[in-house]
Amino acid sequence: MSHFNRRSAARQQRQLAKHVKKVDANHFFNLLTSPQLLDLVEVHLPEHRERKFPPTVALAMFLGQVMSADGSCQNAVDEAMVTRLLNGMEAGSANTSGYCQARGRLPKAMLSTLARGSATLLSEHTPQGWLWRGRHVKLVDGTTASMRDTPQNQACFPQPGQQQAGAGFPLARLVGVISLSHGAVLEVAMGAYQGKGSGEHGLFRGLQESFVAGDVMLADGYFCSYFLIAQMQRRGVDVLFEQHGARITDFRCGKILGTRDHRVNWCKSPRPEWMSVDEYHGYPDEITVREVKVGKKVLVTTLLNPRHTSKGELGRLFWQRWNVELDLRNLKSTLGMESFSCKTPAMVEKELWVYVLAYNLIRLLMAEAASQAEVLPRQMSFKHTLQIWVAWSQRQFLAESPEDMAHLFALIAQIRVGNRPRRVEPRMIKRRPKPYTYLGAPRWKVRLRIRKRGHAKKLRA
Repeated sequence: MSHFNRRSAARQQRQLAKHVKKVDANHFFNLLTSPQLLDLVEVHLPEHRERKFPPTVALAMFLGQVMSADGSCQNAVDEAMVTRLLNGMEAGSANTSGYCQARGRLPKAMLSTLARGSATLLSEHTPQGWLWRGRHVKLVDGTTASMRDTPQNQACFPQPGQQQAGAGFPLARLVGVISLSHGAVLEVAMGAYQGKGSGEHGLFRGLQESFVAGDVMLADGYFCSYFLIAQMQRRGVDVLFEQHGARITDFRCGKILGTRDHRVNWCKSPRPEWMSVDEYHGYPDEITVREVKVGKKVLVTTLLNPRHTSKGELGRLFWQRWNVELDLRNLKSTLGMESFSCKTPAMVEKELWVYVLAYNLIRLLMAEAASQAEVLPRQMSFKHTLQIWVAWSQRQFLAESPEDMAHLFALIAQIRVGNRPRRVEPRMIKRRPKPYTYLGAPRWKVRLRIRKRGHAKKLRA
């Protein structure tokens, strides 16, 4: 079979866009063929033979798969078969083997570069009115996600130690950097849930390149550490954190700036185990921070001048940190990234970047809709945008004319999220779970037990 070189990628993409405009998965590929992202696709597109699922088609189907409520490989292949039939082409086999192999051949570098590139595209075109005092504020937080219980996943992402072997799921820890202005994921790191270097601080050390001079880092008290603040100051980045619970704040000390507002010097903390002696000596002996109390929270910041940044402004900015919780909820609950479906660590990493890419593409739509409606992207509903896009695509209304796209953005902008400052909700559920016990042993052992002794008595609801 003949091989395609990189220069044929653009021609292949144009042919793909011409023949597959009626499938939900491939509509996302239209966004990838924008001039800003097309170069990224071409650079990382691997050499390949002429197959049923070339890399561009596999990527489009992978995107559609993570966006689908079903999310299975069989559903992705079935949709592709129907699309080929509707376009007068041979349907092909319903076997998922070819598609799964095509997904496996997708380079992780291409997926991660596209995900980062889509966020960079948003950041470069962010209007000044969306920024905080003309500066990019970047939210940082961590979360976890489970995955299929396979030997390969267990070896790389072991389940928590308190769970019995065979009765739990591999667990990964994730740390992300998300823009406050437009909500796209700028960078993400994944590691094991427990073990050396697996904490949120350890993962964040690999994400610091996403911060440039002039940025503002906004995070909770877990990230409020001496060394992290010193690293950000070295980069020219300001920070705003909640005070760490282990540190005592005495507003009678330091330079008094106002009521429960002072500037104080922190002495260098003892050297942590992960830090080398030379690296430790490279940090200053002390750093200057500002501590303020807003409501019941003590905030720590490197925005030291109260004339430039008042106590009230710091409080209002910190309350926007809750957006990162909503963004992670959109990724995990709305898109379904709570549990990865791939069976090997390499494919789990690819699946992570495809989720981030799909999330950022929805954010692209929200940003365009917000720009045309002259509102902030944070006033748009992520779930509503996703629902509009899926409905628009499934009913084959998508067209290339500016008028049709303007109608799409107008539909997206119709629903606004509620203005709920300082919202407080209990972390509880009202609906009772079904009366089943947890699987506390490997499934094969439980099957043997049932064959010998029968099923256990049902619990009362």
